[in-house]
Amino acid sequence: MSVPTAAEDRADAELDRAVRMLAPYPAFESQAIEIDRARAERTAFLDRYAEPLYDRLTAGRSRYLRLDELIETATAALPGLLPDPARITSHDIDHGVFLRGVLRSPVAGGHLLDAMLRPTEKALGLLKDFQITGDLRFETVHLERRDGVARITLRGEENLNAEDEQQVDDMETAVDLALMDQDCDIGLIRGGEMTHPRYAGRRVFSAGINLKRLHAGEITLVGFLLRRELGYLRKLLLGLRMDDASWQYPLTDMPWVAAVDSFAIGGGMQLLLTVDHVLAGADAYLTLPAAQEGIVPGAADFRLGLLTGPRLARQVILGGRRIHASEPEARTLIDEVVDPAELDEAVESALSKMRDPAVAANRRMVNLAVEPSGGFRAYMAEFAVQQALRVHAADVHAKAGRFASRTQRSQS
Repeated sequence: MSVPTAAEDRADAELDRAVRMLAPYPAFESQAIEIDRARAERTAFLDRYAEPLYDRLTAGRSRYLRLDELIETATAALPGLLPDPARITSHDIDHGVFLRGVLRSPVAGGHLLDAMLRPTEKALGLLKDFQITGDLRFETVHLERRDGVARITLRGEENLNAEDEQQVDDMETAVDLALMDQDCDIGLIRGGEMTHPRYAGRRVFSAGINLKRLHAGEITLVGFLLRRELGYLRKLLLGLRMDDASWQYPLTDMPWVAAVDSFAIGGGMQLLLTVDHVLAGADAYLTLPAAQEGIVPGAADFRLGLLTGPRLARQVILGGRRIHASEPEARTLIDEVVDPAELDEAVESALSKMRDPAVAANRRMVNLAVEPSGGFRAYMAEFAVQQALRVHAADVHAKAGRFASRTQRSQS
């Protein structure tokens, strides 16, 4: 263990003094002016100290902390930097301010992105079981290895595969396992058959974010909104960062295919922007109703325009336009549109084509070209605060509440 130099000791002392000088968070959330001042001071503090602060929290970037671990470590190591969640219920905003400061730094933010590409401890603990059985069932997802294909079936049968923190955890675990299993060389994501009354017996891809959970305060910035973007969605795009990475390529990756039955709404449509080949039944549609819900549609603002062009992207994101699989504009988002009765066969054919050895190398180069990590990091830095502000906005709470009430009435 190296002995800190005099310069490092002075830097640590300066960091500690700067934290102590921050305006304290007020005792009550109703003190809006004081909360705003505290957040403004922390923004300025992080603009100056994010990198040395991150180095301290991660032992000179020798530790890879996930989002929740980084927040927990910062709270313990530097009391007063972040608020007490029991007092400030909108603490998601303060977490957003902190993570924006980290992500704005190319050094600290780049390291955090790498940390989020590493497999989760949960997945590592389940890897041996999956390698033996090739079949694992989670609360909302079924992962099965068949003929070298990692088949992920979304199994939120009662809520049309609506996304919540449990679903994000299940999906990241399944994606990690699929990528770590050497007997899988391609992945498939598809919705299962529903028990929901309106779609009973039919496959559905995804209804997007679970608005009932959002209204109940069970959709958090760190546990859902940022984790899904920096975690499993980016792993689909880029792969896993492993300790034993090959010199040939630093990430463990493979091609991914998605098949859309019925619809892909919100987060379901966002997922399609990260995979290599998309199929859909001719009766399916895609939509990003984020403006109607009042929130930011993940990284879709960053990715969608690259595929569709900016005008159509604005129509989808700002105006809530639906893209039907049968219309010409859908070709920018869907590779194959087939009769719903023929989708099973089309999926197997696509999996066969996408297993060509040249696909893996070329998808890497395409992804490096269309999504440079610096641009994504900068986008997510601002997303961290903007999304946190929207989630705690009164209009979002009201919209989610109306949806929850309608759902409750329809089920009673």
